[in-house]
Amino acid sequence: MSFFLAALGLMMVFEGIPYFCFPTKVKSFARMIPEIPDNTLRIIGFALMLIGLLIVYFGRSLAENV
Repeated sequence: MSFFLAALGLMMVFEGIPYFCFPTKVKSFARMIPEIPDNTLRIIGFALMLIGLLIVYFGRSLAENV
């Protein structure tokens, strides 16, 4: 459970960085999202999920080998 909470907290830190550093650009990007086709958003979301899973997998396997 502590690993999950640490991962959740780290995700929130990374999610908050653009809003803190570039709020105007985040707003303009949010206005562009409806123009992006649904299939493109799905592909981007799926790719990000796969990358996230790979990072977690390699991070855990490296931590176990130390």
